[in-house]
Amino acid sequence: MSKPTPTARVLTTEAGAPVADNQNSSTAGVGGPILLQDQHLLEKLARFNRERIPERVVHARGSGAYGYFEVTDDVTAFTRADFLNTVGKRTELFIRFSTVADSLGGADAVRDPRGFAVKFYTEEGNYDLVGNNTPVFFIKDPLKFPDFIHSQKRDPFTGKQEPDNVWDFWAHAPEATHQVTWLMGDRGIPASYRHMNGYGSHTYQWTNAEGEAFFVKYHFKTNQGVRSLSADQAQELVGKDANSHQTDLLQSIERGVYPSWTLYVQVMPAAEAAGYRFNPFDLTKVWPHADYPLQRVGRMVLDRNPDNVFAEVEQAAFSPNNFVPGIGPSPDKMLQGRLFAYADAHRYRLGVNHTQLAVNAPRATAANNYGRDGFMASNAYGRHAKNYEPNSYDGPVQTDRPLSAPLAVSGYVGTHAAAAHTKDDDFFQAGELYRLMSEDEKKRLVENIAGGLSQVGRDDVIEKNLAHFHAADPDYGKRVEARVRELRED
Repeated sequence: MSKPTPTARVLTTEAGAPVADNQNSSTAGVGGPILLQDQHLLEKLARFNRERIPERVVHARGSGAYGYFEVTDDVTAFTRADFLNTVGKRTELFIRFSTVADSLGGADAVRDPRGFAVKFYTEEGNYDLVGNNTPVFFIKDPLKFPDFIHSQKRDPFTGKQEPDNVWDFWAHAPEATHQVTWLMGDRGIPASYRHMNGYGSHTYQWTNAEGEAFFVKYHFKTNQGVRSLSADQAQELVGKDANSHQTDLLQSIERGVYPSWTLYVQVMPAAEAAGYRFNPFDLTKVWPHADYPLQRVGRMVLDRNPDNVFAEVEQAAFSPNNFVPGIGPSPDKMLQGRLFAYADAHRYRLGVNHTQLAVNAPRATAANNYGRDGFMASNAYGRHAKNYEPNSYDGPVQTDRPLSAPLAVSGYVGTHAAAAHTKDDDFFQAGELYRLMSEDEKKRLVENIAGGLSQVGRDDVIEKNLAHFHAADPDYGKRVEARVRELRED
């Protein structure tokens, strides 16, 4: 006996009306022109024209996955964050990996920092931790960020990234030397998203139940082991699969090989920050582990792929100002700038109601506030619901506990170049990183730097960059300079 044929669902317009013909437009006669009254055609073409939203200015090319974070160690001495308060507690999360400089159509296996953004769906609201796969960054003040990105993006005349622009900016930004050393080293091209570490990069504040404040840095150590690609290996991989990292992440999760990372933090008592030998809020520097050892917190596991890349990866919106009680900002200038910039970028790209999208909305709790209306509003309010506060109608009210501990400030309002610390130069940590490398790592680093720097047209730009490497370490500068000279003579 044959099985009954299931009844097909009827194709409809977006208003729910049935569509009688999805193959032929309505025309004036068999060969006549198309009619403006063909609502299904107009709706279909108009929606198609609007299927793509503006891509991110940075971190446009990305991949994402769902998973969970499990607490493995007691950190309640440092933070009262609810999702970290019990060993064994699990919190659902979404992560987005990305490249930084190229467009949405760029390749995965390129020399570029990688975004490492995690959204924790906690019972106290969403907590967004926005970081990279490097513990430092190129600049320390957000005022320079637009200029930095302009120098790294495609040139408006040639339509491609230009060494002249890239290295000219770095020539005028000596604080970039540390990150340039990271980027041009062996970890500059991760073999996959699974085989790289992630860092919160910025300094954040934790506050415990007693109100004590600590400054922390986050380190996600990959449990798959760090693996990277040489320039030649990356070039070959891009030729085979420009979407190599997306392919790897998708297929590993589909096979049940779930990637994981162990989260560690460095913890600095707040009182120690002012007297530390360099500015602990400077994003171009790391805290030595000898001063502040890694302390284990928990494990992050990715076990589910998004069903729709556009809805869940492209429309995922992360903002470092999404904190939860027990976690807050620090005086890190770059973090302070990003507290505004990220959320503002999402309001432009996705609309003011982007937090109502499924991937961005709270999951373990509900959003209760008085924001309403605007483009694409979907949170319907009941009749006579009030949209002001305070009110007499049982609307949501403010809490009596601050999210984090207060930060003491002093001094005069103005533009200040740097805090007063004894060792705040831009080069010593780049030199320390270079000296940690093996001989083979140094050779590859020098080759990667010289390959790009030798293409710069202006001698003064080359000389300024060489001076930075000399200042970091005499051997470092000597090797880069010699190799640049060789390549320019060829």
